[in-house]
Amino acid sequence: MVRALEEGVLLYPVYALLFADTGLTTGEISSLFAIWSVVSFVCEVPAGALADVWSRKRLYALGQAVTAAGFACWLIWPAYPGFALGFVLWGIGGALGSGTLEALVYDDLGDSTAYARVIGRSGTVALLAMLAATLLAAPAYAAGGYLAVGLASIATVALGGLLALRLPEKPLSGTDDSSSEETAEGLGYLATLRSGLREAVGSRHVARAVLVAAAVPGFSALDEYLPLLARDKGALTSAVPLLFAVTALAMAAGSALAGRVPPTSPRPLAGALLLAAALMAAGSLVPHLAGMIAVSAAFGLLQFAMVHAETRLQETITGPARTTVLSISGFAAEVGAVALYAAFALPLALPVLYAVAVVPLLATALLATRQKPPPE
Repeated sequence: MVRALEEGVLLYPVYALLFADTGLTTGEISSLFAIWSVVSFVCEVPAGALADVWSRKRLYALGQAVTAAGFACWLIWPAYPGFALGFVLWGIGGALGSGTLEALVYDDLGDSTAYARVIGRSGTVALLAMLAATLLAAPAYAAGGYLAVGLASIATVALGGLLALRLPEKPLSGTDDSSSEETAEGLGYLATLRSGLREAVGSRHVARAVLVAAAVPGFSALDEYLPLLARDKGALTSAVPLLFAVTALAMAAGSALAGRVPPTSPRPLAGALLLAAALMAAGSLVPHLAGMIAVSAAFGLLQFAMVHAETRLQETITGPARTTVLSISGFAAEVGAVALYAAFALPLALPVLYAVAVVPLLATALLATRQKPPPE
């Protein structure tokens, strides 16, 4: 339910259009996305360490409250400075919640196959909630404009934070041995931060898992430009949320499939990335709305790959700083997103930029093929 509320925000399909309709250029919109990512990755790792020594569910709830405040800024101050401030708050809120729920689930299950199944299913529910929000965005926009969409989004995010406070939470520990004294809480904040950093770079096996788990969600930043790509192919503003719904449905299917395919081999992950690259390039270059179907399918495959990449990272973590290691991966993902936003500010046609983005996606697929099976 918490994940569903996190994704079921009416603003997501239309906020790029809100910026464009206030007169912002594509370059200015890209700079807003860059601000969002910079703030996120600056706060990402420190927030992850805080989640390892404090209450993860409380930190997540705090992050949702800060995110809601960011959306409120867009409504109160609908100009570039207000949008920028909103993204700063959203970046902080996202960093506070990054990896917290995932760490809670994995510590409770302690098994990668079960984790992939649960995360895959929860991801499907969350994405279906996003689909519902996408479908509701069009009538909400028609009835009350961006104000109605924004107020509904603020309420949804705030409710998700409140519900998170009701989640069960075990005593903090990053090891399989619950009797171990080397828990994150026992180490303290700075020692936990150092422990997470050491584990993330301490071996090629873990470092490669971190890189792949960071790269795949980094490419999901492309979805910020989907409304603009749809409009470029001739879609009306009122129809954009409906086209976005196709992408949400494909992603839900990808998440559900990921939960059914055991993450015991790198082949499904690498194969999904290769096929996603092919569909992304072909769909973006088709000068017709039909090309959006292929692009949507590519995002479904990326969602499948995200579940598997994150699961393979989770099973490599053995120390007490699980959320810190996950946050390091999140930090790297944000760095990749900033590079992507910078590239999309170049004076090239949007379909061409989408097609060029598949080159690093292919490189990620190659890196995924070199991952070793998890240690027994």
